[in-house]
Amino acid sequence: MQRFGLELDVKNSPLLDTSFLPFLKFQEALVRDASRPVAVAVERLGGETEVYHTCVHEQPEQYEADAFYIERLVKFLLWSKGGFRVYVCGDEKLAAHIKRQYSPEGSRSFDYFFMQRVYERPFEVVSLPYAQTPQTKRASVPMGGHTDGCRIGFDAGCSDRKVTAMRDGEVVYSEETVWLPQKESDPQYHYDGILDSLRRAASCLPRVDAIGVSSAGIYMDNRAMVASLFRAVPDAQFETHCKDIFIRAAAAFGGVPLVVANDGDVTALEGTIRLQDTQVLGISMGSSEAGGYVDAQGNIVGWLNELAFAPVDLQENAACDDWSKDLGCGANYFSQEAAVRLARRAGILLPHSRSDAEKLAAIQELASAGDKRARKVFATIGCYLGHTIALYATFYELKHILLLGRVMSGEGGNIILTEALRVLYDEYPDYTGIRLHLPEEKVRRVGQSTAAATLPKIAKL
Repeated sequence: MQRFGLELDVKNSPLLDTSFLPFLKFQEALVRDASRPVAVAVERLGGETEVYHTCVHEQPEQYEADAFYIERLVKFLLWSKGGFRVYVCGDEKLAAHIKRQYSPEGSRSFDYFFMQRVYERPFEVVSLPYAQTPQTKRASVPMGGHTDGCRIGFDAGCSDRKVTAMRDGEVVYSEETVWLPQKESDPQYHYDGILDSLRRAASCLPRVDAIGVSSAGIYMDNRAMVASLFRAVPDAQFETHCKDIFIRAAAAFGGVPLVVANDGDVTALEGTIRLQDTQVLGISMGSSEAGGYVDAQGNIVGWLNELAFAPVDLQENAACDDWSKDLGCGANYFSQEAAVRLARRAGILLPHSRSDAEKLAAIQELASAGDKRARKVFATIGCYLGHTIALYATFYELKHILLLGRVMSGEGGNIILTEALRVLYDEYPDYTGIRLHLPEEKVRRVGQSTAAATLPKIAKL
């Protein structure tokens, strides 16, 4: 396999996507004969900074490959760690290239405006000499793990919403309800759905002491800064009706403690609780891909972990994300959308009138019945995952990966896990110490709402 004249050693290609070009394989090929040290740093609020050191070439004829690589690296760091300021250290020409790309008129204008919206700061790219590369600075905070009292956990997915009622650590009620929030422009639809689920759970408890929410998107102080749930809602209505939607819904229960967290972080929390260990990356494959991370201290570190937008496939004709319009990002490889896309390649005909969630269920039924086409769909996702786990391990210190979400349900999830482990062991022996976990079926689907219930701390009188 080649790109930019680089020879890539890829032994395992996905059955239904043989041109898949793993990010890490491209990086390994590029830096093999590169000698100029460069660094990329991303800065968040409070001066928190993440730094990644790498190399590019001295030869000008390699510039196109270097520029492509550094742009993909910047993209990965922005969506995994987050930031409103990017430092490119050690190469002024590459820094100028990144500044053009990540601008209102550049090819990465989506990322430019998204990060400004999240951090409410101007986005900028700064060029520095390599010797002036910023230092890593991060803070971590404890999250969740509380089980006392009467709690509600709510998981707001893009295909269904899940709710759990918990009393002193025991789940007394859980429910899934189909909804389609991404297509609804009326904020009242969202509010009514959230409140309906919370009230159903509350009816199974003698009282409500706390509410925890797991939701796709970026949340600060329980407010939605950006969330794919509300992508159809006009900006003006988002600001007035959606930004504090969970705060308003919780107010119906008397102002009890509320914590709203990114669904990926809640997935990682679920792993920490279940495994009684740390350095856990949670990956939830549902309507999109959600990621979250718990560090060596058992805390979250304020990173975005929006792996849906982090690049994993560097082939020229990689799958295109319909929101960001970028190519090769996680949302198109670890989601029900990915399964539907691959099913078409496998020759499985699915009615256009069905939702992606219904199409996924049909593919899963075929796989359980032994349909070879459907099994290839999940084997392909598993191959994607095996390559991508090694990539994630270069950005996260990992001991465990917990896999959740409706894509991991049933026999399809077992196929994904088996293939991911096979590829990981065959291609990346340095990362075979990472343990992959696929919980029992019910936890795969409602585990996030259960973990969300443990988010708030109840003050003791």
